[in-house]
Amino acid sequence: MSGNLADVLDERRDDERRRAVRALLRNPLLTPRDRDYALVRRHAGYLGQWFPRETGWSLYTDPGVARLRKVPGDLSDGSRAASVRGGGARARLPFSRRRYVLTCLALAALERAESQVTLGWLVDRVMVFAADEQITAAGIVFTMDDRDERGDLVAVAQLLLSLGVLAKIAGDEQAFVNRTGDALYDVDRRVLAVLLATRIGPSLVETDDHDARLSAVTRDMVPDTEDGRNRQVRHTIARRLLDDPVLYYADLTPEQRAYLDMQRGPLLKRLTEATGFLAEVRAEGIALVDPTHEATDFGMPDEGTEGHATLLLAEYLSGRLRDAAGPTTVAEAERHMTELIVEHARHWRKNTRDPGAEQPLTAHALWRLEALGLVRVEGQIVTPLPALARFGYADPTIIGKRDDQ
Repeated sequence: MSGNLADVLDERRDDERRRAVRALLRNPLLTPRDRDYALVRRHAGYLGQWFPRETGWSLYTDPGVARLRKVPGDLSDGSRAASVRGGGARARLPFSRRRYVLTCLALAALERAESQVTLGWLVDRVMVFAADEQITAAGIVFTMDDRDERGDLVAVAQLLLSLGVLAKIAGDEQAFVNRTGDALYDVDRRVLAVLLATRIGPSLVETDDHDARLSAVTRDMVPDTEDGRNRQVRHTIARRLLDDPVLYYADLTPEQRAYLDMQRGPLLKRLTEATGFLAEVRAEGIALVDPTHEATDFGMPDEGTEGHATLLLAEYLSGRLRDAAGPTTVAEAERHMTELIVEHARHWRKNTRDPGAEQPLTAHALWRLEALGLVRVEGQIVTPLPALARFGYADPTIIGKRDDQ
């Protein structure tokens, strides 16, 4: 009986550890308000060894925050931008360059803030920082005179609220946009202190080249030995398997492909045992599938007009892939979306019939498909990728009201 009990306890411990790994993969920053925070804290010792060993990512935990310092395996992937809900729609709107700059300025202001701040105070401090000549020389000017500019800062506040940097005490952000009120927040300095996940401070990088700066702040410090180079290759592959929807062999360097060919079995075994993922190995690449959906930030299918439109565009593009029709263009995708709007007007939101509505619908669909590793968008060219071929679509049975009713 004692042996059986020990086995049960070991199985329960291993299951909790897999859940904790999945929780951190989905939300690399957790606070006590998050459901999985206590679980991560309970297994912090194990997690603090597993992540550095397998991925090179370090884990920091204390009584107020758990922070996995993730670094992307592919620095050129710009498909997973920060985003917030926008305009009452169900779609999440990716941050623009302007919003990223505002986020950095807001964080700089909060470093010097009291324990509580108002949105109005944050705006005033951001405006002071935004007057820096290097920012204005880059063509970025903030006045906060119009509604859209105030809305940008509200989006930044919403992002900081979702991360736990801010906690709302009173007020409403929309009232600030309308110039009829303000919002009051607590500042969580523990979360603020661990938010930046770079190897070195960006201010220590002297080059002005964007790609070189990004590489510098994320570069792993490894010994220039064969073992060090192998470890870096292994970490890069593990990061892409855990963080990306699909790892295509064509995207690997010759060195990475050679390592994966030799070590694929042991590597996949370690990753799947620790996460509970299922490995799907195909001729074009590998995907680690999460059957629990606990580590998945978003996927397909999705609800509402945007979700239905994305599924239908995916079916159209997968048909091109099956027919070996090759890449298409954003304009062609928009033309197809116009046809879909006409066909499904009865079930989609009324505003999709407005002139030009096909453009944001197509942009959202392509953004989601690219983030899922199903297409590649380069300028105006859209290339369906092999994983899209598995997508099939059947007409749904429509029950109930439209999503705008």
